[in-house]
Amino acid sequence: MTTTRLRDSIFECLADAKSDSDDVKQKALKTLVSITKVSPQNRNLLAQTDEALPTLLSSLESSSPLLQTLTLSILFNLSLNPNLKQSLTDTETIYCLNSFITSPVSPESSKIAASLICSLAMLDKNKAKFGVANTIQCLVKAVSGSRSLAAHHLLSSLTELVQFHGNCSVAVRAGAVPVLIKLVEESRADGEDLAGTSLAILSLLARFNEGLSALRKTDEIVNIMLEVLKGRCMLSKEGAAEVLIRLFEESEGCVRDALRLEFSSVLADLSVRGSARARERAGLLLKKMMEADLDTYMEESPMYYHW
Repeated sequence: MTTTRLRDSIFECLADAKSDSDDVKQKALKTLVSITKVSPQNRNLLAQTDEALPTLLSSLESSSPLLQTLTLSILFNLSLNPNLKQSLTDTETIYCLNSFITSPVSPESSKIAASLICSLAMLDKNKAKFGVANTIQCLVKAVSGSRSLAAHHLLSSLTELVQFHGNCSVAVRAGAVPVLIKLVEESRADGEDLAGTSLAILSLLARFNEGLSALRKTDEIVNIMLEVLKGRCMLSKEGAAEVLIRLFEESEGCVRDALRLEFSSVLADLSVRGSARARERAGLLLKKMMEADLDTYMEESPMYYHW
């Protein structure tokens, strides 16, 4: 299709997207989904067309779940172009996406909305925009309570957003740590990939004092991480080991808790049979525990004298 014909087709589809007939709208939006799947050039052409984005945002307000899902798919396709991420991330769009996360009309709309947030947040300049627009609070709320069918997508979005320090603080204050810990415990048996992503987020939150403090205040946190290390999911083990390194560096109490448990044998096994990252982390944890064990022995030994 030539550029001229493509531009004419886009104009026609945008006009039909304003129709009073849902069938006409549906056909137009399906065509735009197909067009924007094809190439970055097609996405740019649609984005540069007058009234394209306002028309699409208006379609998101439709009462039809199918029309909403088609529109979200078009916006997601547009977001794949790096040069369009910033212009797509305006306040109106963010608040609209927040509503799809907290009050989804269908599981599919929630998944695509979360994927769109993740895509837009890959541009670092956009991370803070979501942070001040309540998106993180919406994501935490959506993954709490009953298991969401879009949990994978929601957690991926949260992972991307908490790469930014300021968003880590927002997430901790929104109660992300207990929500994620609960998800880790519930997912170990039947959804370890969810646990792995949750632990990856926790390790990001643990980089800063607020997140680390919230983890330290969690009951049985060391034992919870031990149970993860005993599991099968390597992503979960890597995340748990990362969290433990942060805890051991800041809390002697956590190290003492580990010494009272069967940590050494589990870490020894992980240091041999884990992934490269897990082996490295297990080695650091073993070293930390050996140093703490030696310090305890020296303090308690009758041969030890304080000079």
